[in-house]
Amino acid sequence: MSNILVTGGAGFIGSHVTEELLKRGHNVVVLDDMSGGFADNVAAGAKLVVGSINDVDLVNTLFEHEKFDYVYHLAAYAAEGLSSFIKRFNYTNNLMGSINLINAAVNYNVRCFVFTSSIAVYGSNADLPLREEAQPHPEDSYGVAKLAVEHELFVSKHMFDLNYIIFRPHNVYGERQNIGDKYRNVVGIFMNQILQGKPMTVFGDGTQTRAFSYIRDMSPIMAEAIDCPEAYNQVFNIGADQPYTINELAKCVAQAMGVEPNICYLPARNEVMHAYSSHEKIERVFGSRPKTSLQEGLAKMAEWVKRHGARQSKKFESIEIEKNFPKAWLS
Repeated sequence: MSNILVTGGAGFIGSHVTEELLKRGHNVVVLDDMSGGFADNVAAGAKLVVGSINDVDLVNTLFEHEKFDYVYHLAAYAAEGLSSFIKRFNYTNNLMGSINLINAAVNYNVRCFVFTSSIAVYGSNADLPLREEAQPHPEDSYGVAKLAVEHELFVSKHMFDLNYIIFRPHNVYGERQNIGDKYRNVVGIFMNQILQGKPMTVFGDGTQTRAFSYIRDMSPIMAEAIDCPEAYNQVFNIGADQPYTINELAKCVAQAMGVEPNICYLPARNEVMHAYSSHEKIERVFGSRPKTSLQEGLAKMAEWVKRHGARQSKKFESIEIEKNFPKAWLS
C-alpha cells in the first residue's frame, strides 16, 4: 500500500485513475481546484483537498505531511484549441503548476512521477500512426506546455534521479466527462448539444480524423504502471487504434443518443487535420488488451449522460488574444 497524490482527481480522467488506484489498495489524496471537476466525481475512499497546483505553499505542505510515494499529475486546462488565445493562463496552469509539483517530488523523494501528456505534442505529422520516437512539433500552446513538462521530467531524471512515466492519451471520452465545456471534448460537446435540441457543430468539413479512446480502457493501465518496472522512464501513447472522421463520429454519437444526425458546419479553425497513434510500445510492456469499440463506448457514455442531463456551457472570460478567435466561441 502506497501513498499517492492524484492532481485533477475530481476531473474526468483523474477520477477514473483514482478509482483504479484505490482498487489496487493504495491510499489516494486528490488535489483539485474544482475549476473543471466535480466533488461527486471523486472516488469513495480518496481524500479530497480543494486547492491549486499553483499554490506553492499548499503543494509543499501536502508533500511534507502526506509523504507521497507516487504522484499522478492529471490537473490541466486541456482546451487545446483555446490554448493559443489564453497563453498566459495556459502556461501558468499547465506548465508552471507542473513545475511546482516536480520541485516538490524531487525535494520529498517521490519514487515516480506519472504525467499525463497529450498527442498534441506531435502536431501535424505525415507519418501516421504517430509513434513515440517521432520528433514532436506541437502547433498550439497546449502542446508546447505539455512537451515542456516532458522535457523537465527528462532533466529531473538526469539531475535528481526522479523516475517518471509519461502517457500521451488522445481524444478520451466516457462517463464523468464535463459535457458543459464547449472548448474541448468533442464527444461531450455533441451529446450536450443533442440533449438541448441543438445541432452538432463541426468546424470545417468534418473530414478531420481522430481515434476516440474510451476511458475505462486506459485508466487500469495507468494505475498499474507504477508497479511495472519496464514502464519507468518511458513515454507511451495510450488510447484507441481506429481513426474516424468527425462526420463519422457525429453519426455514431447521434445513434448512441437515439436521434437522427443534425450537423451544423462552421468555418474551419486552425487545427491538426489527421492525428492518431500507434500503441505497439505500450502493448509490448503491458500486454495486448481488448479495447472497447467506439459504438459500445458511446452507448455507455450516452446512458450516463442521459441520467445526468445537459450542462450549461460557460464562456471563458479571460481571452488574451482576440485575433482569429473562432466566432462560434464568442457566444
